Amino acid sequence: MTILQQILWGSAVLGLCLIIHVGCLAMCARILETFSQRIRRHKLAMQITTMLMLALGILIFALTIEVWIWSTIWILFEIFPNWNESVYFSLVTFTALGYGDLVLGPEARIFATFAAVTGLLSFGLSTAFLVAITNRLLAADREDHHRARH
Repeated sequence: MTILQQILWGSAVLGLCLIIHVGCLAMCARILETFSQRIRRHKLAMQITTMLMLALGILIFALTIEVWIWSTIWILFEIFPNWNESVYFSLVTFTALGYGDLVLGPEARIFATFAAVTGLLSFGLSTAFLVAITNRLLAADREDHHRARH
């Protein structure tokens, strides 16, 4: 691929993955909102544990889809010859771990950086989402205690 093709394809796949990720976050927010009403009477520790585990399950699902999208792209563009290398490279790049045992030539290096950017953005959004959930649960608990005192 030329540099321009790498940038265009990388941007397209990154965009697709972020649309999926944000969609999963929106779906997760709706599910958590519905579910939070059902567990409202439980202790705060149980509420936080349950809500975070549910959110983590959905986020892991989204991240897994994104890694598989990148893995499929590597196969379709014949960058890697098999699924083992493709999935491995996707995971290592997506997490920004970068062992360096599989190295791409200049025809795909720039393209691969978009996989890393996808991972960084997805993990950043996921972390912010989990912090927001925890803060919301703690704020609701403070409100309940405040109401109980008055």
